[in-house]
Amino acid sequence: MDLHGAVAVVTGASSGIGAATALRLHRAGARLVLHGRDPARLAALAERTSGAVLPADFADARAVTSAAEEIIGRFGAVDVLVNNAGIGWAGPFTEMTGDEVRRLVAVNLTAPIELTRALLPVLRSPGRIVFVTSIAGRTGVAGESVYSAVKAGLDGFAESLRFELSGTGVGIGVVVPGVVDTEFFARRGRPYERRSPRPIPADRVAAAVVRAVRDGRAETYVPGWLRLPVAVRAVLPGVYRRLAGRFGGS
Repeated sequence: MDLHGAVAVVTGASSGIGAATALRLHRAGARLVLHGRDPARLAALAERTSGAVLPADFADARAVTSAAEEIIGRFGAVDVLVNNAGIGWAGPFTEMTGDEVRRLVAVNLTAPIELTRALLPVLRSPGRIVFVTSIAGRTGVAGESVYSAVKAGLDGFAESLRFELSGTGVGIGVVVPGVVDTEFFARRGRPYERRSPRPIPADRVAAAVVRAVRDGRAETYVPGWLRLPVAVRAVLPGVYRRLAGRFGGS
């Protein structure tokens, strides 16, 4: 897919993977719509990319609807949608409040589904929708049960939508990162303290997102070796669970 002049919507562009993806798309010649919760950071990114700023908290379903209406009203049609926005929460499940559960589900699962539903009718062909999920949704992570669940749900939605849109010219891609060096861990309430695997740069994931858009890739793990534990879980679930119980964690 040629990205020069393409209208690309990037959610969660205030920082981390979203900001890195926006910069790469800009260098490829895309016209950007930058969503995020931090207006100041979005404005700074917009100065570098000439992107349109769309500050909104996607925990509020009305904000998702308003964002879609604004995008359609301003651009009419969209070529690329990168569903990247997400939040985390780490700790014992019983310590989560009901509000924290609902917010996690709203931002990580409901919002990308709703935004996709709203923008799909105006997505040009050929077009691309890319979902940034997580290895936590493929294998499960101790202390992140709800986060793992919503990312698994997003995976299922993307796979089903890919089948549904077959032959329409709209492709669906999923990028599955592992541990990424962003502010995510500080914001989730627990820093990343494991020695291995080491966090990878956000730009490495952003590169995978842009490849998924350009090449129409259905699925990309970052780093690639993350396919191994997923394969072991699928083929030898008992072995996987014993290994995860011994070496797993958040």
